[in-house]
Amino acid sequence: MKTTKTVLVGLLAGITAGALLGVLLAPGKGSATRRNILDKSGEFTGRLKDKFSEFVDGLKQKSDDLRHEADDQFANRNEKFEQFKKEAKNATA
Repeated sequence: MKTTKTVLVGLLAGITAGALLGVLLAPGKGSATRRNILDKSGEFTGRLKDKFSEFVDGLKQKSDDLRHEADDQFANRNEKFEQFKKEAKNATA
């Protein structure tokens, strides 16, 4: 999980750095270059927000799945315990 996040952040940072270097090294007016940098940084921010939202949604889903699994296991153990109590009560009667 942590490795995936690290790779994703590194990949996005690399893409952004490459795009910014491309814009900075490309011939053009300073005002156009600054505008391009702002545009690219806005795109990067949007993509980063989207990826973070996907990551958080994935964590929420996994959390919900684990909670449901724990609830099911607890209910199953409780049923088995109640059955054991009945059998013990019947055996002593």
